[in-house]
Amino acid sequence: MKKCPQCGRDYNDDSMSFCLDDGSELLFGPARPESGTPTSVATGFSPVDEPATAILHTTDAAREAPTRAQIHTTEKTAVLPSGIADVPQKRFDKRLIAAPILVVVIALGVYLGYRSFSTTTKQIESIAVMPFVNESGNADVEYLSDGMTETLIGSLSNVPNLSVKPRSTVFRYKGKETDARTTGKELNVQAILNGRIVQRGDQLTLSLELVDVEKDNVLWSQQYVRKQSDLVSLQSEIARDVSSKLKTKLSGAEEAIVSKKYTENSEAYQLYLKGRYYWNRRTSEGLKKAIEQFQQAIDNDPNYALAYAGLADSYGLMQIYAGSPTSEVLPKAKAAALRALEIDDSLVEAHASLAQLYTFSWQWGDADREFRRAIQLNPNYPTVHQWYSAQLISVGSVDESLAEIKRAQELDPLSTVIAVNVATVYILRGNLDAAIALCNNFIELDSSFPATHVTLALAYQRQGRFEEAITAAQKGVELSKRSDGALGVLGYCYAVGGNRSEALAILREIEEKHARRESKGSSLAYIYTGLRDKDQAFAWLEKDFQARSGNLAFQLINPILGTLNSDARYADLRRRMGLPQ
Repeated sequence: MKKCPQCGRDYNDDSMSFCLDDGSELLFGPARPESGTPTSVATGFSPVDEPATAILHTTDAAREAPTRAQIHTTEKTAVLPSGIADVPQKRFDKRLIAAPILVVVIALGVYLGYRSFSTTTKQIESIAVMPFVNESGNADVEYLSDGMTETLIGSLSNVPNLSVKPRSTVFRYKGKETDARTTGKELNVQAILNGRIVQRGDQLTLSLELVDVEKDNVLWSQQYVRKQSDLVSLQSEIARDVSSKLKTKLSGAEEAIVSKKYTENSEAYQLYLKGRYYWNRRTSEGLKKAIEQFQQAIDNDPNYALAYAGLADSYGLMQIYAGSPTSEVLPKAKAAALRALEIDDSLVEAHASLAQLYTFSWQWGDADREFRRAIQLNPNYPTVHQWYSAQLISVGSVDESLAEIKRAQELDPLSTVIAVNVATVYILRGNLDAAIALCNNFIELDSSFPATHVTLALAYQRQGRFEEAITAAQKGVELSKRSDGALGVLGYCYAVGGNRSEALAILREIEEKHARRESKGSSLAYIYTGLRDKDQAFAWLEKDFQARSGNLAFQLINPILGTLNSDARYADLRRRMGLPQ
């Protein structure tokens, strides 16, 4: 039992330490001490004549400690024998409780804060920058949300030891409702960055949110309100802020690369974003609009290296998607790429573009050098591995090509165009089942990409599944709006399947396109190969050679024209192009 020495209240609970009425410290023993057995307020013990151990102070010389029997108590004061100063008993100070409680609270707060800090400030090693949502209610501003997403992906890709999902992977989620945990699992990343953009007049509001996908909680959020004229500095600020929130320690040089500004001209930057927006459509009309935007960006800032790289990419693809003569577009593409590197030799996009253009020019050594330089600058840039793979196929290095395209696929596993390149190499190696499975998997993910259906048609044809091949090729023609390449494959499938009249009808359609300079000779060579007319096939390939068609080397090795390799004219054509025999 415990008791309160002040009010005398008894407590049967020995775990209690302080009185509930007045806060006094509880003592062991009965509430009312028996007569003749006084109790020391200081100790609470009551054995008779036990030497007192109370904290009693005196300035007199040391002497024998008084016994408890010698101490006479009153309500508030312990009265000691002569020679010992009277010491008033102090009422219990409640601050004695508050102090230790405060210490405990502080310690607990520090502990919990540390736990929280340690779990939310760990370094993020993988991230997906999801397509920023345009909440402006104006579709014309879509280029801005897409462009800022792509620019931030590019900036963060320069952060050491950070895996950043590329554009082609994350843009599959554009316009779709997703949750962080599911998306993070699908993309195999630790964090997701979401963004929302609102443009009202000249004011731009960007809201960002960094989410830990494992715990599905927000690690950091920030809202930026700027004038549109401050867009360039805003982009650099965002890149710097996000990289710091990922808990990545950057050197001064690394931080400069991450937050690098390629132009100070806001209008030029917005024109560049529009150019990339149209370029990513990969259509004839889109490429023409992209060229206009990139050129206007250069007019606003003649030293804008990225805009020159975009111009080079656009002219380079015109021969593939628009059927433009190589002799017209290739010199313009090369000039733009070289100007970009003259301004900034560290620009990986420009090195990759120039390497691709050297491939189109049949300058194989120069192409190999530039591809290796681009990979050295940024080994995690999937496009450069993809393009390098195509160059290696062109020179006949199929095994090396497979290694490069598989590396591109590792970096960008959801890219349809990369998957098509992988499937093509599978076909060349005779692994038709793998090619068919890959194409069908990606058609389930995105059925709108024409090349997937066309490549599937070639694999089916190799297995003798002609009806399925024709169905797949027809879908490719429809989706590509009857491009010459897709038409050539469909005509070939008709021919090898025994449907000669349909093959000849396709042949005439492509010939009309060629007369309008909207088709390559190789597309006609496809159909003549299927019709087993080698003379006409080589005649059309010779036209491409004379026009120095940039894609001819790749065409010669593809699953259709590669069947001509037993003819001496095939080896002669490769020799004249500087290709190994």
